[in-house]
Amino acid sequence: MALIVQKFGGTSVANPDKIRAVAQRVFKLHQTGHRMVVVLSAMAGETNRFVDLAQQMQNLPDRREMDMLLATGEQVTISLLAMAIKDLGGDAVSLLGGQVKIHTDGMHTRARILAIDDGLINSQLDQGKVVVVAGFQGITEQGDITTLGRGGSDTTAVALAAALKADKCEIFTDVEGVYTTDPNICTTARKIDRISYDEMLELASLGAKVLDIRSVSIAKGHKVPVHVRSTFTDTEGTWVVEEEEAMESNPVSGVTYNRNEARITMSKVPDTPGTASRIFTPIAKEGIVVDMIIQNTRDGNLTDLTFTVPKPDYKKAMGIIEKVAAEIGAEGVSGSENICKVSIVGMGMRNHPGIATTMFDVLSREGINIQMISTSEIKISCVIDEKYTELAVRSLHDAFNLQQQ
Repeated sequence: MALIVQKFGGTSVANPDKIRAVAQRVFKLHQTGHRMVVVLSAMAGETNRFVDLAQQMQNLPDRREMDMLLATGEQVTISLLAMAIKDLGGDAVSLLGGQVKIHTDGMHTRARILAIDDGLINSQLDQGKVVVVAGFQGITEQGDITTLGRGGSDTTAVALAAALKADKCEIFTDVEGVYTTDPNICTTARKIDRISYDEMLELASLGAKVLDIRSVSIAKGHKVPVHVRSTFTDTEGTWVVEEEEAMESNPVSGVTYNRNEARITMSKVPDTPGTASRIFTPIAKEGIVVDMIIQNTRDGNLTDLTFTVPKPDYKKAMGIIEKVAAEIGAEGVSGSENICKVSIVGMGMRNHPGIATTMFDVLSREGINIQMISTSEIKISCVIDEKYTELAVRSLHDAFNLQQQ
């Protein structure tokens, strides 16, 4: 029998009835002889409620104390699920990240998993129990509770699957799989049966919310087959697996977008060695991730530097850049939070010329101006005005015939 890791998100465990439904699904599979590890998120809305409570106490909540607070949500759901499984006649044990010994670094509210001790889980599995683990959390070497950031339960599940050498990791959510684009924007969006790790990495990094990018990275590194599927149906979902030859037959696999970025421009920057380091080092020290970067050369050994950061970090990044601009003698700093990054992704781009031209032509015909462009071997991203997001997504989805593949 297989060792299966399953993860259920917040909408899947949003209330007692849904938790009982998850228990029935898990118990039924466990009865067939499979060894089961189940990872849970907090109930839908709980994390946001905790954040609101924290901000009522402190304008910028202390990150260590935030982790103490945020980690309580999963403790509720894992204990309730273990009870529900026992009520069905099964045996289960709930475990916190610290009990499992999911070791992380000390970056509170956005920690990274360093190692997992599989001893306790394996001993409980050997006793025939369903092991229910709190997602989203871990513990530092000093014994402090940490959380992994948004999407952290996906990362917990795949990391556990890798550490335990599980046969597969199933990610249960409120959609039936990975789609060619957001079905809420494009009614012709189609579920993808199989997608490569690399394509899924690009989609996740570019705004697709169905899987956390760190979970996909771990899955790729350890060759963990990931099955994304719905909690509420028995329909086959999307398998995220190693690249297959058929995946290159279609130039584009999906269209995605990210409204959660902001643009910052520093004007008339001295074009001298070491300037870029002086600009981006203080941003990196604050843990702010810089995505796209464009440099436009001016006369007189000057340049304009434009880059994007996550929207929640925009104000902090602007403060840092304004200070750096004064130090290095740049003319000024401007920015915008009203942008969106629209992207196309596909393994077949490597062998199909003209994909970028088609994308640019489509946006041009719709009167959408491109502010920034970024490419890799299997993706093209364009920053546009946020108000054109839905139009751009639908137009690109139609142009590449994604509804018909």
